[in-house]
Amino acid sequence: MRFSIEYSFVSMNKKKLLERIVGSLGESLAVLEKAARASHEEATHESSKAESKYDTRGLEAAYLAGGQARQAKDIIDSIKLYQALAVKSFAAGEAIGLTALVELDVDGVQSTYFIGPKNGGLEVECQHKEVTVITPQSPLGQNLVGKKAGQSWTAKLGGTTVKYRVVSVH
Repeated sequence: MRFSIEYSFVSMNKKKLLERIVGSLGESLAVLEKAARASHEEATHESSKAESKYDTRGLEAAYLAGGQARQAKDIIDSIKLYQALAVKSFAAGEAIGLTALVELDVDGVQSTYFIGPKNGGLEVECQHKEVTVITPQSPLGQNLVGKKAGQSWTAKLGGTTVKYRVVSVH
């Protein structure tokens, strides 16, 4: 069984993974743009005009629309970043870095992580495998960067000691 897990992991195409990440970001952008349009309409609609000095519906909707526009710009920037990202193939024994695909064993449970420049926490499915994007700045990313396949460490997590082991790096 271990051979088949590692084989499917090794054969995962990082370019396809990047396409999935960009696709997921695109879906988030579409939802956010729809919400921003609705907020903008609410902010500028006749019914949002203040009826008293305490009526802030229009102002609140305008702030919301502005925040959503900033989020949309951030997602657009992320999409451009991932589209231009040059992926690296990691040789056996090479240290984990940006664009590494890492199989990690956490107390007997294996998970797959992609070390990306942004959007940590984003989860995508690629070739029937759940992959979580983490950044080098995240706590887990800080522990992973520089490690190699086979290395282990322990960390306290909510009062419990958790054992981590890097299964493979690609």
